[in-house]
Amino acid sequence: MTANDPTAQGVPADAMRRLAELQPGRPGGIFTSDLSVNEFLLVREAGFRPIGLVLGSSIYHVGMQVGRWGKNQELTTLSQAMYHARELAMTRMEAEAAQLGADGIVGVRLSVEAREFGNDVAEFIAIGTAVKADAPPPGGGTWRNVKGQPFTSDLNGQDFWTLIRAGYAPLGMTMGTCVYHIAHQKMGSVFSNIGKNVEIEPFTQALYDARELAMERMQHEAEELHAEGIVGVQLNSHNHRWGGHTTEFFAIGTAVRPLRDDHVIERPTMVLSLDS
Repeated sequence: MTANDPTAQGVPADAMRRLAELQPGRPGGIFTSDLSVNEFLLVREAGFRPIGLVLGSSIYHVGMQVGRWGKNQELTTLSQAMYHARELAMTRMEAEAAQLGADGIVGVRLSVEAREFGNDVAEFIAIGTAVKADAPPPGGGTWRNVKGQPFTSDLNGQDFWTLIRAGYAPLGMTMGTCVYHIAHQKMGSVFSNIGKNVEIEPFTQALYDARELAMERMQHEAEELHAEGIVGVQLNSHNHRWGGHTTEFFAIGTAVRPLRDDHVIERPTMVLSLDS
């Protein structure tokens, strides 16, 4: 078993048997997909053929971290845990797609679900539809990203079709996370603000800093893929089970590149008609 073997990346044997039945060209094989009918048709019109539904899962224990609760601070141990758990799920989904010989994965959904195994245990799930291109990209090369992996995209079918038609290709989903503790207000500040409309500047600064850290890490991942930019960015906050003063800020989007170095988006020509 090698490092490139999907079973080495945590893909179970049952999943390997299911993937074997989805291999392109297999007699009687059928594809599976979570795309809607409209999304399926648009993905096909964009030149990609769904192969099968691929997924990755990681049940992860998120440890605790001791800190100084009277100051604003990132909880780096928790940030690393949340990132690593999602990365495990994504890597296993990509391994399933690679086993199918896919060029990419579209319509990816990345979620976190609490489990009853314990207060600090959650399942991280990545799921999407593996696709195979009908032809190489314009100008040659491959649809896979610079790491040789199938591209991943959380764009819906309509946005994916628009992206391809505009002359761009997805490279991969990029993400950044930051678990941040926001210091408690001192009692004097609490009482002095009663009955007033006033900004709580330490809180504002803490949330601002935490979001910036998540965004910066997402952008760094895009740079590693040699992307031109990131589209469809979502910036979410989650308290999970940490309480009101500890929050995770999670940034995610799809890194993209132009299909040609000299690509220019054509603007539609407006035609005006004058009534006589």
